[in-house]
Amino acid sequence: MRLTPATLDRLSPQVRQSRYEHQASAPTIVHFGVGAFHRAHQAVYTEDANETGESAWAIKGVSLRSAAVQEQMEPQGCLYTVTEVSEAGHNTRLIRSIRQLIVAPQDSAAVLAQLAHRDTQIVSFTITEKGYLTRTNGSLDFSSPDIASDLQRDSIPRSIFGFLGRALSHRRHAGYPGLTLLSCDNLTLNGAKLANLVDEYLERQDGTLARWFRAECACPSTMVDRIVPATTKQRIATWEPIIGVRDEAMVVTEPFRQWIIEDRFAGPRPRWERGGAQFVSDVGPFETAKLRILNGAHSALAYLGLERGHEFVHQAIADSRLLPLIKSLMYEEAASTLAPSLHQTLHLYADAILKRFGNTELPHRLDQIAIDGSQKIPQRWLGTLRIHQDAGQICPAILTGLASWIVFVKGEDRVVDDPLASELAERWNRTGAEGIVNALFGAQGPFANHWVASDREQMFLNALVVERLEHRKSNSRRA
Repeated sequence: MRLTPATLDRLSPQVRQSRYEHQASAPTIVHFGVGAFHRAHQAVYTEDANETGESAWAIKGVSLRSAAVQEQMEPQGCLYTVTEVSEAGHNTRLIRSIRQLIVAPQDSAAVLAQLAHRDTQIVSFTITEKGYLTRTNGSLDFSSPDIASDLQRDSIPRSIFGFLGRALSHRRHAGYPGLTLLSCDNLTLNGAKLANLVDEYLERQDGTLARWFRAECACPSTMVDRIVPATTKQRIATWEPIIGVRDEAMVVTEPFRQWIIEDRFAGPRPRWERGGAQFVSDVGPFETAKLRILNGAHSALAYLGLERGHEFVHQAIADSRLLPLIKSLMYEEAASTLAPSLHQTLHLYADAILKRFGNTELPHRLDQIAIDGSQKIPQRWLGTLRIHQDAGQICPAILTGLASWIVFVKGEDRVVDDPLASELAERWNRTGAEGIVNALFGAQGPFANHWVASDREQMFLNALVVERLEHRKSNSRRA
């Protein structure tokens, strides 16, 4: 029996259900990218805010591509459960804050209508780094087919910028207030970057609208943190008898969650602090620490762990060959680039991360973390490498992870899921092992705006890459 509003009485007594009423005209958040992370993070914080008795906020979700999430959630009346698991046990709650799912290619008019609606106050995003359609220098990629299409007057929007451009124009002409645009993706200063990208797009569309956007809208930066593995069919089946009904949209996650938000909104917002969100004047120190320490270690575990035949994070962190490298990356290389006054706190933070990585009750696939590496490593690794390079130092642990990524994107034994996959493969084909490090991380490489490897670093990386390729050949001959 599937979870629906009519089957709530079949839920296990262990499942906590909140009690609040949605109003017909409720303040609204339109969220792009209603994947597992959003359902375990922002939607849970909104559920906490709604439970406090204030006006209940409604999340209207939008998928820019796939109908999969809509097919999971709409038959359930958008209800779903979130289960927190650890060695200490589990605890499950019902989430009701998401009220609608729209698949943009199927009903772009409904997306535009909701964005332009007077009740909509916030538009938020978990669209991953590649969803922002940027060039390697961080500017908007106007050569993208989606952006080029969106700038045509009568086209159906395909990107967030096309939808925002149309909706903001309607709001300005209708005399409605501006919106808060809230990026919840792992990008440094994500709010400032989103503001710049939207401004670039609007300047091409309508300079007057761009000026209105700068005056009336806000783009706070945020930092989000929660480990949320992808939900599998096996996991759904395993939890069905525990929950009491089958939940196709369920999410299993860790008990830990964190949300740091720049306190700068264009209008009203939910009381997310009731769920533990922190509102601060400067998100920068929090997000830099998280990107370099937690996300940096996560990416290293992904490529190094897959290389050593592991499938999950908890297996990789238990590997005696990998653990010292990950500790060195976190405690020495990454932490030392942050403010000295924070070092003791950061070491405690790193201790907690290692414990989270080792959670055997929450299998987190390494290949899921390895997706879109070209979009992630600039924020997670290259900034740290540049700071140490300026001090005349190198980072052996990060460089070891980087060598594994370089070999990973060669793609001999797997399909590489990365927006730069074709370019990376072309550089491999053109240069071979002898020149690939310079082709990727030399002065003419695609990451030159973030970090250019010194001669010493190139020698270090070249040796590691060759060693890995030889190891592959040796394993292949034995097989």
